[in-house]
Amino acid sequence: MTVLPLTAVHAPRRRTVSITPAERIGRIALGLAGIVVGLVLLAGAGPALAVILEVLLIAAGLDLLVTGALGHCPLYAKLGHVPKSLRSPR
Repeated sequence: MTVLPLTAVHAPRRRTVSITPAERIGRIALGLAGIVVGLVLLAGAGPALAVILEVLLIAAGLDLLVTGALGHCPLYAKLGHVPKSLRSPR
């Protein structure tokens, strides 16, 4: 029985940057705005549908904030999209 080193089994995958710097700034700004607006609206909670929509707004804001901060968009990776400015010359 062969025993593999721990690093070979649990080596973390490196995420590539798939978002341009301008898009990263935009995602962070819109994400923060979505979170703040969602929290302000949630403070004056009304009907159940409004609360659900406010929570979804906060979740979307968090998604934009995290993808912007990390510079990696899982949807772009899944679709194989790489912006022209980030493509390596061939």
